Amino acid sequence: MNLGMPEILVILVVALLIFGPKKLPELGRSLGQSIREFRRGAQEIREELERSVEVKEEPKAKAPEAKPQEEPKA
Repeated sequence: MNLGMPEILVILVVALLIFGPKKLPELGRSLGQSIREFRRGAQEIREELERSVEVKEEPKAKAPEAKPQEEPKA
């Protein structure tokens, strides 16, 4: 969903009417911090998943081929 300039202006005007000019900067700051923390958390989860996939794939790639053992002759 893409927001255009008219939609953003309407949202800002409504927020200004509801919260007032003194609270708006504080709300914007806290919203920005929340978005940053969410992105950081999502990035950490993505990196952890990539690491776990790499760890699971590594033993398969590095496993030596098993040689058939000869049975002892009686």
